[in-house]
Amino acid sequence: MSEEEKIKDALLLGMLPHVAFDGWGRKAMDAGARDAGYAPARVDLAFPDGARDMARHFCDWGDRRMLAALEKADMPGMRIRERIATAVRTRLEVVAPHREAVRVLLTYLALPANLPLATGALTRSVDAMWRAAGDQSTDVNFYTKRALLAGVYSTTVLVWLGDESADFSATWGFLDRRIADVMSLQALRGRSEKILCGLPDPLRLLRGFRAGTRTSAPTG
Repeated sequence: MSEEEKIKDALLLGMLPHVAFDGWGRKAMDAGARDAGYAPARVDLAFPDGARDMARHFCDWGDRRMLAALEKADMPGMRIRERIATAVRTRLEVVAPHREAVRVLLTYLALPANLPLATGALTRSVDAMWRAAGDQSTDVNFYTKRALLAGVYSTTVLVWLGDESADFSATWGFLDRRIADVMSLQALRGRSEKILCGLPDPLRLLRGFRAGTRTSAPTG
């Protein structure tokens, strides 16, 4: 990690405790800089686009922390659904100390002007999860898997933000059910594709029917 990235991480971690009180913006960023031992002007050098850059960095920081934790897990020894569940759970666990900051960030990302930022952050996170789970697909499944996981991850985050159960047990139960639903959908899709592949080509049947009617038509 470069020295600049270390400074960005320090500024971010300094800011997060202030977000619940000051919002996702300049006031929290300046307070965080002072707590991290930097002048507020240093924020402008590290994050030229202000709060948007800080939001993007927070999402990246969470992804990096998740991947570092998953490297220590026995991912190859797990079934695919367990790998995905572990990735999503780990992603939330690494930001759990900053849950209120995540809540405020989601409100900030929900602003229409920040939709591209929110979409990009979600795309990078679910791609990192699938890569950590060992996915190497490059065909249409690449996009299908990420779209499905984006739905699972997004809804799980919302449950997690409101979860008051011990050790977030309600969230993890919800996550397991959602992944089971997705896996069932994928299995059904796979079976349907096999059935369709075994059916005759309708265009070929139509062409054969037309040829047959021409051959058997009366010649007058």
